[in-house]
Amino acid sequence: MLASRGDTPQNGFPVVRILCFTVVLVLLAHTPRAFGQGPSTGSVQATSPPERHAHSDAVASLRDLLTEAEQHNPQIQAALQGWQSSKQIPSQVSTLPDPQFTAQQVSVGSPRPFAGYTNSDFAYFGLGISQDIPYPGKLQLRGEIAKRDADVVQQQLETVRRSVLANVKSAYFRLAYLSKTLGILESDGQLLDQIEKAADARYRSGMGNQHDLLQAQLERTKLLREITMHHLEVAKSQAQIKQLLSRPQTLPDIETANLAETPLTYTFEELLSDAKAQNPELSGAQKMIERQRLQVDLAHKDFYPDFNIQYMWQRTDPAQFRAYYMLSFSVRVPIYRTRKQRPELAQAEADLSRSRSESESQTQQVAFELRTEYDTAEKTAELLKIYSDGLLPQARAEFEAGVAAYQNNRQDFQPLLTSFLDVLHLDEEYWQSIAERETALARLEQLTGLSLREEGTNK
Repeated sequence: MLASRGDTPQNGFPVVRILCFTVVLVLLAHTPRAFGQGPSTGSVQATSPPERHAHSDAVASLRDLLTEAEQHNPQIQAALQGWQSSKQIPSQVSTLPDPQFTAQQVSVGSPRPFAGYTNSDFAYFGLGISQDIPYPGKLQLRGEIAKRDADVVQQQLETVRRSVLANVKSAYFRLAYLSKTLGILESDGQLLDQIEKAADARYRSGMGNQHDLLQAQLERTKLLREITMHHLEVAKSQAQIKQLLSRPQTLPDIETANLAETPLTYTFEELLSDAKAQNPELSGAQKMIERQRLQVDLAHKDFYPDFNIQYMWQRTDPAQFRAYYMLSFSVRVPIYRTRKQRPELAQAEADLSRSRSESESQTQQVAFELRTEYDTAEKTAELLKIYSDGLLPQARAEFEAGVAAYQNNRQDFQPLLTSFLDVLHLDEEYWQSIAERETALARLEQLTGLSLREEGTNK
C-alpha cells in the first residue's frame, strides 16, 4: 500500500508538467499584443472600407468622377425626387371623388332632438351616402394628362443629368489643360533662363547691351505672373468640379489624366438623327404636345354634365311607422358655356399651338448647337494636325537655331525672344485646342446621348 502511494506522484509528475505547459500556450495564444502578435487596432481601421472622398494619390478617372456626380450631385437628386413625386399624381386625379356620408335627424313640434319621433311620421333619423360621378372619360383623361406631366418631368431629369455630367467633363478637361500648361510654363522657364544667361554673358563681354538683359528679365517676370494666374485658374476649376461632385471644398485637389485627342467617327447627319431620337429636351417637347392634345380633349368633355347619386335610409318610430328608403340622382349641367367651357377650350387649343411652336423652336436650337459643336470638333482636329506636324516643330527648330546664332553673335536678341514666345504660345494653343475639342465632344454627347469616348483621356 505504501509503495503504491509513493508511485502515484512519480507517475503523475509528467502529466502535471504537460498540463502546465498547455495552460501557458493557451495564455500566450490569448495575449498576442503582449508579444507583438495578432491584429492591432490600427490594422482593423486600415481594412475598413474607405470613405467616398478618401484621398488617393492616383489619377482621378473621368468615368469614376461621372459616376460620383450622378450619385451625389444635389441637382440630379432634386430632379430625381421631383420625378418620383410627379409619378404619384396620375392615380390621384383618375380616381373617383371620396363619397360623402350623411347623418340626419328631423324633429317635429320642438327643436328638442327626437321630438315627435313617437307620434309623427315626419320625425325621423336617417343615414345616407352620396357619390359624385364625373362624365365618362373625364377621369381617364385627367390621369393621362398627369402621366404626360410625369413624362415631361422625367425628361427634365435626364436634361439635368446630362447637363451636370457635361459640366463635369468640361471642368475636367479645363483642369487637365491648366495642369499641362503649368508644366509647359515651368519647362519654358528653363529655356528663358538660357536666354537670360546668354544675354548676360554677351552684356558682360561687351558684345551685347543692357536692354537685352533687362528685356529677358522682364519676360521672366511676365512668365511668373502667367504661372500665378494659371494657379488661380486651377483653383477655380478645382472648386467647380468639387461643387459638381458635392465634395467638401476642404478635400485634397483632384489630379487629372493627360489630355488626348478623341477621334470622332460619326457624321453630322448621324449625330442629328440620334439627337432627334434621344435628346431629352426634344422628347419632353413631344410629351408636352401629347399632354396639351389630351387637355383639348378634356376641355371638350367639360361641355358634358357630371352626375351625383345619393341613397338615404330614414327611420321613424318602428312601433308605428315603416322606414323610408330614398334614392336620388342629380345632374350638374354646364349652362355657362360662353363664360367657362368655351374659354377653357380656346385656352387648351392655344396651349397646344404654343407647345408645337416650342417643339419646333427646340428642334432648331438643338440642330444649331449640334452643328456648332460638330464644326468645332472637326476644325480643332485640323488645327491639331497643323500644330503637331508644322507649327510646333518649326517653332522649336527656329528657337534652337536662334539660341545658337545669338550665342555666336550672329543674331540680335529681339528675334530670339520672339521665337521663344512663339514656342511658348504655340504649346499653350495646342493643348487648349485639345481641351476645346474634348469639350465639344462632351457637348455632342450631351445633345445626342451617345458615348463618343471610352474614357475621354489617357492615363
